[in-house]
Parts: sequence; structure tokens; C-alpha cells
Amino acid sequence: QVQLVESGGGSVESGGSLRLSCTASGSIFRFNAMGWYRQEPGKSRELVAAIVSDTITKYADSVKGRFTISGDKDKNTVFLQMNALTPEDTAVYFCAGDSQSMLVVEGMPRYWGQGTQVTVAA
Repeated sequence: QVQLVESGGGSVESGGSLRLSCTASGSIFRFNAMGWYRQEPGKSRELVAAIVSDTITKYADSVKGRFTISGDKDKNTVFLQMNALTPEDTAVYFCAGDSQSMLVVEGMPRYWGQGTQVTVAA
């Protein structure tokens, strides 16, 4: 059974930084792509950032220039460095991964973490 476990969420003031980490275990294959999604109450889940084969990245327009995704495909690990946080970044952040890269990029990965809360105070 594949498990993705996130860490690094918490509360921070506007302008601050947080670093999220996610590691997949129990996997018998390597994720070719991993990503971070977020969901605010009453809203649908949205892609924040994705990384394919540790090199190709995609970001939501709202986080470009502030967030950086990085990963280690061999270890099924992904990070999200979040800088210049604003209250609009407040959400539950989910890690996701899949051996099929397009599923992650298009918002349909098969494997998800439980989520970690990020709260940014004004």
C-alpha cells in the first residue's frame, strides 16, 4: 500500500516562509511526477506546483516567483519552498504522485497524502 506523508505545515505571518516535505513509502515503483495541490474550504482542489522527472516544473500563476518545487525521484520525495506567503495561500496542502506524469500535471494523480494545513495571518 502506497502512503504519502506530508510535513512542514503550520502558521506563519504574511510575508513569511514555510517548507513542505512529502515522502512516499510502500511504493514498488518510482513516481515519475509529484505535485502539491491545495484546497480552501468550499473550493475545489487546485494544482500549486508539479515536478516531472526531477527537472520539469509547472506552477500555478498565483505562486510563480514565490514557490519552488523540488524533488528526488529515486526517493519518491518532493518539497515545496513557499516564500512571501499571503493570507490567500491559506489552505490544506496535499502531496500527490503518480508513475504517469500527465495524471499529476492534469490534476488526476492516483496517490494522495492526507494533507497539511498552512495558515497565513494578515
